[in-house]
Amino acid sequence: MDLSGARARALRLTGPLLASVCCAALLSGCDDPASPQAADASTSKGAARAKDPAGQAAEVPTSVNDLQSAYQRVIRNVLPSVVQIQSGRALGSGIVYDDKGHIVTNAHVVGDQKTFEVTIANNEGTLTAHLVSSYPQQDLAVVKLDKVPAGLEAASLGDSAKVEVGQIVLAMGSPLGLSSSVTQGIVSATGRTVSEGRSGGGTGATIADMVQTSAAINPGNSGGALVNLDGQVIGIPTLAATDPDLGGSAAPGIGFAIPASMVRTIAGQIIKYGRVVDSGRAALGITGRTVVDSAYRPVGVAVVDVRAGGAADEAGLRPGDIITKVGDADITTITSLSEALATERPGRRTTVTYSRDGATKTVPVTLGEQ
Repeated sequence: MDLSGARARALRLTGPLLASVCCAALLSGCDDPASPQAADASTSKGAARAKDPAGQAAEVPTSVNDLQSAYQRVIRNVLPSVVQIQSGRALGSGIVYDDKGHIVTNAHVVGDQKTFEVTIANNEGTLTAHLVSSYPQQDLAVVKLDKVPAGLEAASLGDSAKVEVGQIVLAMGSPLGLSSSVTQGIVSATGRTVSEGRSGGGTGATIADMVQTSAAINPGNSGGALVNLDGQVIGIPTLAATDPDLGGSAAPGIGFAIPASMVRTIAGQIIKYGRVVDSGRAALGITGRTVVDSAYRPVGVAVVDVRAGGAADEAGLRPGDIITKVGDADITTITSLSEALATERPGRRTTVTYSRDGATKTVPVTLGEQ
């Protein structure tokens, strides 16, 4: 087994804060959320009853066998829709989007390549595919099989709005080249905004509303599937965290997946139009760079260029201004500016605080679109 082509990116931790990113992958196992002791403490037969958010009773597995059966059912239903993608020397994963042969993966998995080799779980042969379009700003891409095999099964995308902390999730993909691997974890948090680095093949994207999971992320799983126990893909695992105190190795239990709602939006546009025509991502319309003070601490973003007719231009910003706030968010670096804009929408009104010739000013801005 040749693992040298496995691609890896990770999110760097600085103290308690998430910083830059460098590696890609999907999720691996973590602590089993249902131990035999917990099962014995509940009812010995049948299933307990709980209420879902709508107030309706829902069955909850109360034994190890029940949970194991749920895992196995999801694996049987979803794994045929998870593929391995070979892109040059790099290796990643993807999910089948429809029965026409469209496959969704990460932009950093496809990189600069235009053609790919694809392996499907229930097909021993290698298939060829070509790039439809890549959207690095959201780290998503769509490739299409040149020949669609019989029985190709599309994955079912879930509703990101219904993802809740504590949900059990299964991760499927090709960690380290081990195709059709399945691991488990839980949803640790939702609504995270995370910025990638550009090293190790990263796109430098800032991505909002990501799903955080306790499952470990391994190189090669990027573009795979994060699946709930209803067999729905709730996200595409994309980033793992690294801890500098551990020599840059993976920080256990901190991984991130792009939510299914964004996957559906971006992939749908690429398939229909051949490109993204409505990103939903806010922009100021500037080229900027991080500036530092005399102690080399980042203190803002200097405007290098202003796009004519863009949001900043309409607000009166010009080259040389130093942006220090967007709305209530402090801006110290390009990354913090990207993260502030990632939580906004085009057309929304906010304010930009900046300094010019030693004076601080605040102006209203109607945000544009990337």
